[in-house]
Amino acid sequence: MFASMVLAAAIGAAKAPPTPSPEPLPTLSPRQLLAQIRNQFRSHRPPPAYETYTLIRKQNASNGYPDPVGSYTVHIYVRNSDRAALTRLVFRDFARGDLVFDRPAFNEDRDPGPPTADLFEAAPAVPHPISQAYTPDPGATFVPVIGTIRATFEFDYTVQSVAVEGDELHLTVYPLRDIDRNRLREIYVDRHTFELHKLVGTDKLFYGGAKGKVYPVVFTITMGTIEGYPVVTRIHGDVGGGYDDDGKQVDYTFTEIKFPAALPAWYFDPRSYAAHGNDAPL
Repeated sequence: MFASMVLAAAIGAAKAPPTPSPEPLPTLSPRQLLAQIRNQFRSHRPPPAYETYTLIRKQNASNGYPDPVGSYTVHIYVRNSDRAALTRLVFRDFARGDLVFDRPAFNEDRDPGPPTADLFEAAPAVPHPISQAYTPDPGATFVPVIGTIRATFEFDYTVQSVAVEGDELHLTVYPLRDIDRNRLREIYVDRHTFELHKLVGTDKLFYGGAKGKVYPVVFTITMGTIEGYPVVTRIHGDVGGGYDDDGKQVDYTFTEIKFPAALPAWYFDPRSYAAHGNDAPL
């Protein structure tokens, strides 16, 4: 009798329906992959209210020797709400330059930056003068997966190719519109987390200032992470368009990146600089 009960239990267990496994999510299309990469980058935004960093710029003169005018080190203190910045050149030892107001930005007549800049943001339609406050572009947001349904979305790029290269995904992209403003061309990300590792994009050299001649530049941008925020750590630029003067190749290194909780308000009011010569930051 006991053996019959054990046998019946075993047969019942054998006939028990298997536990259903969750339906796998569909593979991302190249367009959806690009949107996920952008969303992952923007999931770390907005950037901190303030950031400070040291920018090291190096370039050679047209004769191949280091260019002392175009090579320099500068300390920068940024308020991200309007991109206002106090800058100060760094010389040997403790020597420092004057206090200078700036607004670091890509595709402008000044040094690129800051490290937390939105690299998916379109370049400005027209140059922004330093006197004009910067207004961040929130950008479009891709709707995440709900079950197995994906929402459609607008985007500014088409994906020409996707390649797996070790632990990275390498996307080649091209603008669908506004080629001069949508500047990304290649994107390298972690294949598992979609965090940015490197980008190749376009920029501009304003030769002779904003009213001078404009030459195209290709920037290779290397990314890192500081306190959980993706940041630009290095930029290598190659100037094209027939340009053959100083700085045909230029390199920027972003170091000592920090996110202070606050900075003095006078840092961002250039009319106050003359009154703070004794308490200016080094």
